[in-house]
Amino acid sequence: MKKTLLLLIIIITTVFTAFSQNVGSSPEYIRAITSQWKGERFADGRPKVSDELLERLEKLPIEAVWAVLRNRGYLNQFEGNWTILHPDQAMTGRVVTAQYMPLRPDFDDWVKEQGKRENRTNPPTNSWPIDILTNGDVYVADSYGKVDDGPILGDILATSIYTKSKKGIIVNGTIRDPDGLLRIEGFNSWSKGMDASFLQQMMLTSINAPIRIGRATVLPGDVVLAKSHGVLFIPAHLVEEVVSTAEVTEIRDAFGITRIKEGKYTSGQIDSQWPPEIIKDFLEFVKQQHGKLPITDEALDRFMKERNW
Repeated sequence: MKKTLLLLIIIITTVFTAFSQNVGSSPEYIRAITSQWKGERFADGRPKVSDELLERLEKLPIEAVWAVLRNRGYLNQFEGNWTILHPDQAMTGRVVTAQYMPLRPDFDDWVKEQGKRENRTNPPTNSWPIDILTNGDVYVADSYGKVDDGPILGDILATSIYTKSKKGIIVNGTIRDPDGLLRIEGFNSWSKGMDASFLQQMMLTSINAPIRIGRATVLPGDVVLAKSHGVLFIPAHLVEEVVSTAEVTEIRDAFGITRIKEGKYTSGQIDSQWPPEIIKDFLEFVKQQHGKLPITDEALDRFMKERNW
């Protein structure tokens, strides 16, 4: 009886500790909200999508990737209308999230005290999400679109971001010091604008919790694809499927354009359900141009059936 009671106390204490409110989400909480990911994880609980998949993803157009997410029922993963530091450069990476809100002194005091208990550095708190970045991470922050007194970073914090992650930032808000940012080779940013002011009357409220970026819901460990015309946030457990399927879409489109130029098929034939003879021609095209498809025969059959013609 005593052993059973002791075990129950340990379980309750463990669960309470894992899911109690912290500034930074616990590994247990992150594993719970990303439970469909079955692969390797970071120590903080975030899914660890491979560098190889990130490299393949960066080469793909957003439209092809978005179409796969849409077919899987993920309709709220895209946000557009950005100010981009280097519009000609794409960025992929694993998401670290941060939430900012209008300043409320009593809650801000709690955040700072809780930060001490979590062994975080002294304020300013807007450095805390940056402190935990690792190579390949993308810092994604919601600062609720604030402009005046809204920038959450300038060149000093941006230098820290790039030093730790070799990536950049995506922020639903503003940043400052564009001249200094441009001097950080390799750093890139997607923001809602630039402003000469600095962060005031704002507070950090959470790290690695779910956040909203415009039209998109973002979880820690998501994979981001950021390009000149928008940003996609991809659930970690779908990245491999999304990349492979989008690669097939790109090959399929190249096949269609080639055959239309040759006069072999009309655009109507290419953009409708393919009969067996066109599928056979497509597979021959793949063999000649690409060697093999990046997906299995079963996945190809599903791709052909699920595509929105």
